[in-house]
Amino acid sequence: MLVLAWPLVLTNLTQFALTLTDTVFLGRLGTQELAAATLGMNLFFAALAPCFGLAMAAAPMTAQTRGRGHGFVRGMRRDVRAAFWAVAGATLPIWLLLWQAEALLLALGQQPALAALAGDYVRALMWGMPCFCAFVALRGFLAAEQRPGAALVVSCFGILLNIPLNLWLIHGGLGVPPLGVVGAGIASSLCNLAMLAGLLLLIARDRHLRRFRILGRWWRFDASRLKETAVIGLPIAGSMLLEIGVFAFAALVMGWMGALAVAAHAIAVQLASATFMVPMGIGQAATARVGLATGAGDRAAAERAGWVALALGAGFMAFSAALLILFGGWIAWGFLDAANPGAAETARLAAALLVVAGLFQLADGVQAVASGALRGLKDTRVPMLLAGFGYWVAGLPLGLLLAFPGGLGPVGVWIGLAVGLFLVAGLMTWRWRGLSRGDRLTARRRPA
Repeated sequence: MLVLAWPLVLTNLTQFALTLTDTVFLGRLGTQELAAATLGMNLFFAALAPCFGLAMAAAPMTAQTRGRGHGFVRGMRRDVRAAFWAVAGATLPIWLLLWQAEALLLALGQQPALAALAGDYVRALMWGMPCFCAFVALRGFLAAEQRPGAALVVSCFGILLNIPLNLWLIHGGLGVPPLGVVGAGIASSLCNLAMLAGLLLLIARDRHLRRFRILGRWWRFDASRLKETAVIGLPIAGSMLLEIGVFAFAALVMGWMGALAVAAHAIAVQLASATFMVPMGIGQAATARVGLATGAGDRAAAERAGWVALALGAGFMAFSAALLILFGGWIAWGFLDAANPGAAETARLAAALLVVAGLFQLADGVQAVASGALRGLKDTRVPMLLAGFGYWVAGLPLGLLLAFPGGLGPVGVWIGLAVGLFLVAGLMTWRWRGLSRGDRLTARRRPA
């Protein structure tokens, strides 16, 4: 599990670093720019969920196809091709939605100046969306083949490219005027395009992987595979939309409290999201390992893979919780320039939010790994319903009550989010325990 998980974890961290780089550069540009980019980023990732979920369906599909063995080369190619088609079909309506980002944010009660800046950022960022989702589908295929190294190499190249692009496009130079938040969005889009092209090139040059001919007959429409992609991927998208949406709505609530609250929320979310990349990668490894064992009909191996992944995810997040609680205040200053107005107040509020984030680290890691293990069983619909209950029925209403009638402000919102995460983690683990021991998997034994 570790051999497969660590490249996936590092790949997630490098991809996360693309938006983190934008946050760091824009935070030093000014609190207004950081707040606007945060609002735009939250809207972008909420809208991205359908494409991202459809792309992630490639992971359990290719893993189970590989586990079955017979005809897996052609079958895995069909799985990836179906994911590409699904992403392409979902891209245009999402682009049309994101083009109206400023109007959407204004309708949600955001300040006009912040909404305008955020809209400009999203319009530059959205062009890289299909490239990113296609990269995710290929990453799932590589995990099923237990060869995740190529995605890691390409992701490292992407972050190395994003830093000079941000310096150049945000601040201007070499004949390009300073573009501010728009420059950060363009830089991320160019990096996503470069990463997809680089990964396709590495797959084509690898002796083992080139036999799959991933882009072979890409124009062929495969209705049965496309239907399976939708059945698996849309609930994944729903789960992600529910989770991303609750944090995006929390950012909008911060917007009602002012730019300083939004900036502090942005810092806390970035740090909590960075630690989340580790259990997310372990969950992706669990999807592959559980899927391979399920395809091979080995119930014991699938069950063992899921519990090993859960133990690894919980152990790491307990460690990261201690770091955020003890050192969150110091870390927050890395996103701010002390010379900017409001920096000290933003840092104090961010430190308070990071204490709460530290408390829900364990729950966040467990629910991420458990959902990954369930995806290996192609079980995605019920986890979506569990996420909806935990985040929106329990967590968010409690957070709003604590924030406004309770007088806790931003900290109250985050306490509500923490309660929702603990509830989802418990429900996901309960679901995994039931399915991994039930009749969903056959009892036929094969070597692990």
